[in-house]
Amino acid sequence: MIDTKPSHSDTAVAKPTGDDFEVVPVRNYGRWIAAAVSVLALVGLIGSLAKNDNLHWDVVGRYLFADLIFDGLGTTLWLTAAAMALGLGLGTLIAVMRLSASPVLYGLATAFVWVFRGTPLLVQIIFWGYAAALYKYVKIGVPFTDITFFQAETNALLTPAIAALLALGLNEAAYASEIVRAGIQSVDTGQAEAAHSLGMRPALTMRRIVLPQAMRVIIPPMGNETINMLKMTALVSVISAHDLMSNIQDVYAQNYQVIPMLVVASLWYLALVTLLSVPQAWLERRYGRGTARAAQASPLQRMLGGATGLIARKNKETRR
Repeated sequence: MIDTKPSHSDTAVAKPTGDDFEVVPVRNYGRWIAAAVSVLALVGLIGSLAKNDNLHWDVVGRYLFADLIFDGLGTTLWLTAAAMALGLGLGTLIAVMRLSASPVLYGLATAFVWVFRGTPLLVQIIFWGYAAALYKYVKIGVPFTDITFFQAETNALLTPAIAALLALGLNEAAYASEIVRAGIQSVDTGQAEAAHSLGMRPALTMRRIVLPQAMRVIIPPMGNETINMLKMTALVSVISAHDLMSNIQDVYAQNYQVIPMLVVASLWYLALVTLLSVPQAWLERRYGRGTARAAQASPLQRMLGGATGLIARKNKETRR
């Protein structure tokens, strides 16, 4: 009797292809509805503001590029740059002092951070603006003697701009010191130990080895501090430092157009913050090269990866 049943070797096994599995993304209708409602609400708000006659867009256009506004912008920009430079330089020194083994340096740095981080910035600005009520003269000399090397009236020395710079810079130094300290502590201690074994002094090790590696941790929060400093300069208007907000207040105190002038200030602050975000992003990429983590897979990528793994397992089982 002849066996007409095909042998196992003659049987053709159909291998599944990618067309046998259709990947269908999950349709999230609630997300689309929420997005549509959000867009409609935003469009409605923009349309309402554009048609609102109480905003007086003619006043906004008249003062948006006025000379008085540009004068205030100049003061705002140099206050931001100078205060950040003072805060970063002094903050780095305070951070190193807080990491020092000397209890005196550690205590002084801790007390500085405690005072300037524990009191409101507005209080500090007013304090420096009215420092003449506490000391009529600023003197530099030998303590507890009549020997004086320098003397000047406080009102003449601490102008509103200088008082604003001191308040902003010293307050920023307290926060910058904590950011720098966190960045320094993020660097492995073996880096400093290796540098010391090569004969490098602690100051050179900090400047050439530790701080460059700590910049990866320091740059992102310090960029946010710079943007925040730009906006905090508006507080110096309480001592008439002639910044952007001070000049805006001078204008609406005369024409009583408060809301339109605040729109002018908001547009300029938004523009400046947008410009500052560009170098911040570049610096983050510059100091984050080689250390960025792999991007997390999206839900669709995870789903496709799961489908690919399923196909591979099916093929493996079929070949068996």
